[in-house]
Amino acid sequence: MAVVPLQARPTAVDIAGSAWPMYKLEAIALGLVICLVLALITGSLQVAVLVAAAVGTGRWVVGRVGAHRRA
Repeated sequence: MAVVPLQARPTAVDIAGSAWPMYKLEAIALGLVICLVLALITGSLQVAVLVAAAVGTGRWVVGRVGAHRRA
């Protein structure tokens, strides 16, 4: 039986010649998903944008702190 070693998760993605950390991309994606879901559920864009911004910012800060501790 062959054993396939686990590949390390990439820490950055090259976008237009600039390295973006994964936590930034995750924060942006999470914010967009939360915004769309809440806009559909509540029907209020104001609430959806504010909550999505808070969730995205929280993910960004947690990712930054984690990246800073690893470095």
